This record gives sequence, C-alpha cells and structure tokens, in this order.
Amino acid sequence: MAFLLKSAHVVDPVAGIDGVVDVKIDGDKIAEVGENLSAEGCEVIDLAGKVLVPGLVDMHVHLREPGYEHKGTIESETRAAAKGGFTGVCSMPNTDPVTDNGTVIEYVKSVAAREGHCRVYPSGACSKGLKGEIIAEMGDMVAHGAVAFTDDGRGVQGAGMMRRCMDYGKMFGKVFMSHCQDEDLVGDGQVNEGVVSTRLGLLGWPAEGEEIQIARDIALARLTGAKLHIQHISTARGLKLVRAAKAEGLDVTCEATPHHLFLTEDALDGTYDTRLKMNPPLRTAADAEALIAGVVDGTVDAIATDHAPHAAWEKAREFELAPFGTTGIECALGLVLTKLVETGTIDYARMVELMSVNPRRILGVEPASIAAGSVADITVFDPAATWTVGADGYESKADNCAFEGVELTGRATDVFVGGVRTLADGVVC
Repeated sequence: MAFLLKSAHVVDPVAGIDGVVDVKIDGDKIAEVGENLSAEGCEVIDLAGKVLVPGLVDMHVHLREPGYEHKGTIESETRAAAKGGFTGVCSMPNTDPVTDNGTVIEYVKSVAAREGHCRVYPSGACSKGLKGEIIAEMGDMVAHGAVAFTDDGRGVQGAGMMRRCMDYGKMFGKVFMSHCQDEDLVGDGQVNEGVVSTRLGLLGWPAEGEEIQIARDIALARLTGAKLHIQHISTARGLKLVRAAKAEGLDVTCEATPHHLFLTEDALDGTYDTRLKMNPPLRTAADAEALIAGVVDGTVDAIATDHAPHAAWEKAREFELAPFGTTGIECALGLVLTKLVETGTIDYARMVELMSVNPRRILGVEPASIAAGSVADITVFDPAATWTVGADGYESKADNCAFEGVELTGRATDVFVGGVRTLADGVVC
C-alpha cells in the first residue's frame, strides 16, 4: 500500500534533513522525499505540526516469552513498543528456556512474525543457561538470526569465561552486551549503597559492584578485540571508564535508561515502592547528572529502556522479595522529549542518534533513513501532546512503571514498520 505523509517536520541527521517535507511510502520502502509530492494512488495522511523521524529502536527489552507469559508476551510487549513509538526492539535471552541456541531464536522470531507489532531482533546468551560455565551455541544462534550476545540479568561472573566467550564469539562479528554486576560484591543488595539504603534499612548495592565489571570487560575487549556494549550504565565513574575506553580507540559503546537519567535514589521513601526497584539500582543525583552530561557529549551512545514487565502479584511483595525491573517502553520517547529536548539539553537530531541511528549501528541491523530507497521504518510524534503516564492504562501486560503519574509533553501518534502502519493516531493497529 502507498502512503503520502504530508507536511511533517522531518528530522534525520543521516540524510541531512531538518525541515518540513512530504514522504511517500510505496510497499516496504520510502519512494520519495520532497516538497509537494504527488498524491496519486496514495492514502494521504496530514502530519502538519508533527515530527517524523527514522523508526525508533529499543536495544534492551525483556519480552518474557517463552516461559514467563504471566509477566508479558511477545504480542503484548511489542504492542507496548508500538504504542511508545518504536519500530524495533532487541529481546533479551533470560527466558525459560534460555535463548542460548538456534531453536529458541527461531521460536522468538516466528512468534514475532506472527503476532508482533514491531521488528524483534533477538539477542542470544553468552553462556548456556546463563550459568557462566559453558559457551552457548553462538554460531547456531547467529545462523538463525541472533544480533548480539549477552547474559543480561546477571552477567558473566568469571573473567576467564568472559574472555573465552569474546575470543570465540568475535568471529561472528556481533557485539557483546555486558550486564555489569559483580555478584560476590553486590550480594543481596536491594538499593544503592549510601544514605538512602541506611535510612530505609535495606541492603546496599555499591556502585563499585557495577564499575569493577565495566573496567574488567573493557580490559577484556582490549585483550580480545571484541566489540563491547555496556548495558544500563548507572554511575559517573562507570561512564568515565567508558569515556576513557573510547578515547583509547576501543570499540566500546554504552546505553543509559530513562530511569537512571531522570530518577535517583531520592525517589525511594517509606512507602517502599517496588516499582522503583531495578537492576542496577537508582543511583545518586550526581550520577544522573553525569549520565545526562554523557548523553550530551556523546559518551552515551543509546537510550534504551530495559523494559522489564512483571506480574502485579510479584511486585506486590515485600521490597526485598519483589523482582528487579520497571517497564518504560511506552513512556521513554515522552520522557526524552520532555526532559531533554524541551529543556534544550539536546535537539531532535541528537535524540534520533540516541534512539534510532546508534542502536541499529551497534546491533548491526539494517539502517533506516528518511531517504528514497530506505526501508520504511518511521516514527511520527506530536511534540505538543500532553499526557500523564498510566492515566489511560498500558498496552503492556504489566503496569510496574516507575514513572506512573508523571506528566509529559510529546507522544507517538503514528508508526510504520516496513511500510505497514502499526500505530495510527495513537492507536495500535
């Protein structure tokens, strides 16, 4: 089907566009970009006052299926992704069975093709069963479509094991996405170790429990020549390590989440709100300030949500028994627009780099651009739309969102994935 997207403010730093033009979609590709394009044979969609950008990709999402369908499913969480304005997500492997072989990769891909509302780029585990003992079937997973390797959820604990994974896996040209958590140091930590953990009487999780593994994995990337991506970075010192690695010329990237950018440990109070329990934990205001500075100066390569749905009963338990994780894929775009773009901290072009261009580049998936011949993966948002997180419910199966009740400005209205409209006027198709 052909669409003519008229009069949108198109922003694409790769194509060098920042202005009002028309975009014509024919089939799964963009056919033309320009002013006053012919509408013959097209369904015309007037996007005056809206902003159109290359389709957003969230490179860190827990879809939960297979095995944890009580938390979320591929259908429900890709529906949430479409509602949030995303055209693609990278799924994490901590499923049941663990995504550590080609069979499970094929399962995720087949369900996504049948029921998904956006593209799903599956990542595969570094080690079998996420146990950090035996290398997973990396070649098999790549042959079936895995885009990256990660033991997200706990991380590879042994330095020797991580080295073997990198040495073996680098032949496939995929990135190693590292969940940096030294379990021996972190122990049963619940929240950031410091004033707040003391005040609430909760076991502390020291920043060093993350930073030691960041330093270790950067050193291993130097040793092996593997591509390294630091997941959900949360501390100022950790970011400093990444900045130094980049300056050295190592192939090291990192992501930050909206909750680590826009929330701090100070949000935790005597209500013991388990929606604020995440891994890694909310850090200090100084850490959040440093992360935002990293977003501005380019040290942070991507903004990813670490979208982690849980059943209501799981999060309703005592704080120390509740699982780690917050949802966020439905409000991430609104948060970035409200907290970073509207404040003048970054512009639309930098937002596109963080949420579209760089995630695709790091994952090595097909690029998307607002240019003739490019795949028609497109996100459209209304920069003036005001809304309250959670006021109208969630498309996700879960509602454990740390930003519940926050008022935002800017929201996705339309999404096209390969020329197929998956979000129309704010409604998932």
